Amino acid sequence: MKSLDPVGIETFFSRLEAANPDPTTELESKNSFTLLVAVILSAQMTDKGVNRATRALFEVADTPEKMLALGAERLTGYLRSINYYQAKVKYVLETSRLLIERFGGEVPGSREELESLPGVGRKTANVILNVVFGQPVMPVDTHLLRICPRIGLSFATTPLGIEKDLLAIIPSRYLRHAHHWLVLHGRYVCTARFPRCAECCIADICPKNGLT
Repeated sequence: MKSLDPVGIETFFSRLEAANPDPTTELESKNSFTLLVAVILSAQMTDKGVNRATRALFEVADTPEKMLALGAERLTGYLRSINYYQAKVKYVLETSRLLIERFGGEVPGSREELESLPGVGRKTANVILNVVFGQPVMPVDTHLLRICPRIGLSFATTPLGIEKDLLAIIPSRYLRHAHHWLVLHGRYVCTARFPRCAECCIADICPKNGLT
């Protein structure tokens, strides 16, 4: 297993930046609250699947107050296509209630406060901190877990391990967007079964760990 060296890391992210200077999440939202709901729903779901369910939902409930007013039965009607929707309905309603009671209806901007909300773990908190508050944090999802060893960015076996490795090796000027570049690269280029190496911007420097 070969690591990408510092020159390779700089080259990789500079090429990703050149190709997509302002990447963002593919989850659809109207504001920070609806983004938080979408990220909660995205666990074990594709972004496209979440978007299909939330387009109609966010037209009628784009604040914690409106979401809470829907109640479990009506909210379930919108989210029935979401994996583990019964648990997620509870998370969304309880999170809405706590946002009203503790944070004046606003999405908080600290990791500790975010992780105090039902259904919000470290990855979800990192997404909100990154997308909403512009913090240079590193959400780690299944795409990053898969492609980081292949590219030689990290050989850690846990999301936290990969997060720490990436924060240590990625030049600071790229950290604001690094998560999105890696997610999109894993989703559309460095795919699981048939990676599109011929179209990859780092094919000439990638160690291609695990590929024959």
